[in-house]
Amino acid sequence: MPTYIALTYTADVDWTRPEYAEEMKEYAAFGQAAAAIMKGGHALYPTATATTVRVPDGKGGDVITSDGPYAETKEALTGFYVLECADLDEAIATAAKIPAAWNGAVEVRPVVQF
Repeated sequence: MPTYIALTYTADVDWTRPEYAEEMKEYAAFGQAAAAIMKGGHALYPTATATTVRVPDGKGGDVITSDGPYAETKEALTGFYVLECADLDEAIATAAKIPAAWNGAVEVRPVVQF
C-alpha cells in the first residue's frame, strides 16, 4: 500500500502548554480513529526552537546555521502523520479529519519508497 505524509500547518504554538489541552483531545481522537492506517507522527515544537542548516559550498563545505525556520509564514509546519492508504483519495479523506485542516492546512504528499 502506498505511504503518504500529512504535514500539518497551524498557528505556531507550543502544543505541550495546558491551554491547548482541549484541542489536543481532538488530535487524540483523530489518532484513535485513524489507527489502522497511521504508521507514525508527531507534533513539533514551535519554530523558535528550529535551527536551519545550510552548506552553500556543497558537500564538505562550511556549515552555516541560523535560528528559526527556513521561511516566515502565517502558519507553520507543526506536525506530521505517516499514513498508509490505498490511494491518494483515501489519504485526502483522512487528512480532512485531522484538526489542523479545520483551522490551518494539511499538505498530503506521497512518500518515495527506496
